[in-house]
Amino acid sequence: MKKFFLASVVAFVGLSLVAPSALLAQGSTDTISIKDPAEYNAYNNAITQTDAKAKASASESFLTQYPQSIVKKTVLDGLMDAYSTFDQTKAADAATRLLQVDPNNLKAMYVYVAVKKQSAGALKGDALNQTLDDAAAMAQKGLAATKPAGVADADFTKQKSTSDPFFHSALAMDARFSKKDLKGAISEYRTELQLDDAADPASTKSGPALNDTLALGQTYSQLDPPDMINAVWFLARAENFAPDSYKPVIDKQAKYWYKRYHGSPDGFDAVMAKAALTVFPPGDLVIKPADTPADIANKVVADTPDLTTLALGDKEFILANASKENAEKLWALLKDKLTEVPGVVIAATTTQIQVAVTDDAKTDKKADFTVNMKTPLDEKDVPAVGSTFVPSPTTPAKAPAKGAAPAPEAKTLTGTYDSYTQSPAQIIVRDGEITSDKPKKAAPAKKPAAGHHKAS
Repeated sequence: MKKFFLASVVAFVGLSLVAPSALLAQGSTDTISIKDPAEYNAYNNAITQTDAKAKASASESFLTQYPQSIVKKTVLDGLMDAYSTFDQTKAADAATRLLQVDPNNLKAMYVYVAVKKQSAGALKGDALNQTLDDAAAMAQKGLAATKPAGVADADFTKQKSTSDPFFHSALAMDARFSKKDLKGAISEYRTELQLDDAADPASTKSGPALNDTLALGQTYSQLDPPDMINAVWFLARAENFAPDSYKPVIDKQAKYWYKRYHGSPDGFDAVMAKAALTVFPPGDLVIKPADTPADIANKVVADTPDLTTLALGDKEFILANASKENAEKLWALLKDKLTEVPGVVIAATTTQIQVAVTDDAKTDKKADFTVNMKTPLDEKDVPAVGSTFVPSPTTPAKAPAKGAAPAPEAKTLTGTYDSYTQSPAQIIVRDGEITSDKPKKAAPAKKPAAGHHKAS
């Protein structure tokens, strides 16, 4: 499974800590029957403040002075709202205090979860995991919350239609980043979007629902193996409605997975258009997968009149990936024929040299050709691991100019095709020989023998 981190996730929608108006202040059902004039004045001073910091200060003073007041829930509700505008930590603390006296308070649960979700973005390691776990635990309580007395059924249904998708979002975030449970995260994100779509389809085009549409697409791409179709769909959906400054970033992600699955960008615009219409992929969505290596190899065989003209790497690709019939068709043309084996030496002895010829083999540092030598090499002539054999030069090497440094010696490895296996791809060559482009030194010119001259 791929590692992933919260800081790497593209997020383009800010989270407001102020609970939506649909989450009515559940503490407001307190019966206000304060007999002590001083307590009533302190209460009235707390609830009538218009400045958030002043309201928080007056509310804290009231709660300190009258900790058992009958209007404690109402004051804590106002205190939570006030802190939500300027101090996240204290907003969560006020929500916790409110839940101590009103364990079923949906608004307090919502604010607590909102604070934890937002603060998680600046954390990592154990602190991140604990914060997300705390948010998830409270989200579970929020989903199980029951209608309090004095709240109409219609009002409570409206409250839940706002809070439940948000709680599922917190559960998804915890599953994805803390518990590393990608499938669990996908289930929670989908439930969130289903609830939002059912309550108000327009809500899925902005805000937290749009942000989590993007997160859902990213999570599908992180599965092992990736679910590329769903990754493309939800990334494309997010791109449709994202702010313009974020579209290029999301477009790059969406097209990457589309091309990886489909093989080219052709048809991506049609998927984008469909994704703008519905939250979830329609039943008629079809993205054709890219050709497999077998498809490509068989097509090359069908389209190439003379297979012997193919490059060595292409021949190997066909032998490794084509149908058995097509591989044998090519092998019949190669068997017992002389070939050069250019590549990087992976291992070598006096009797055998293993060479990585294709780019993939070189990257993986695995030999795909084994050359059995015609005659054993001298120990001093065994090629070093990492050294290179090259194709034979088309023109003879020239001796360096006088005074110039000699050019490095280029060596060519040749042999005769002997056998092959398809999986793993391996070609065996016999009668291997090494030749060099190093020019032979010219024999020194012979001086004419000294002659005898007759005296004049």
